[in-house]
Amino acid sequence: MTGSKGRRLEAREIVLLGLLGAVLFVAKTALAFLPNIEPVTLLVMVYASVLGWRALCPVYVYVALEYMIWGFGLWSACYLYVWTVPALLAILLRKMESPVGWAVLGGAFGLCFGALCALVYWISGGWQFALAWWFQGIPFDLIHCAGNFVMALVLFQPCRRVLARLTAAPAGR
Repeated sequence: MTGSKGRRLEAREIVLLGLLGAVLFVAKTALAFLPNIEPVTLLVMVYASVLGWRALCPVYVYVALEYMIWGFGLWSACYLYVWTVPALLAILLRKMESPVGWAVLGGAFGLCFGALCALVYWISGGWQFALAWWFQGIPFDLIHCAGNFVMALVLFQPCRRVLARLTAAPAGR
């Protein structure tokens, strides 16, 4: 298996990427009792800002775990693309140091989540179905926005520092 820049991934890195994907699933499940408050956006942004393109590995481990536990439906189709959005944006903005900037990015993603998922509903049921589905979910998108904003504001920088230390090359290399 090769990573970024064509180099081979080592066993340690493969294990870490798999575990980071499992952390996404466990963290979301731990907060499942709170409607649309989830740490997935925060962690995806942290992973992408530190790992670059390799962050897509834990994202798709998470998506696979979601499918294995919850099955398939229209919602599952949007998971194939929706979680790449904060990852790609974080890769592009990885040099940003402002906690407020990361909070705005997370909040904006939460606000747009329903619109991004509505694409699947548009394809499956037409624009009226997609708009009805999206508008009905706006209150949840607002909660998602607020939760993402606060979590990123408070936790992005500490989580980023921890992941950067975890991914640093072991001594003697």
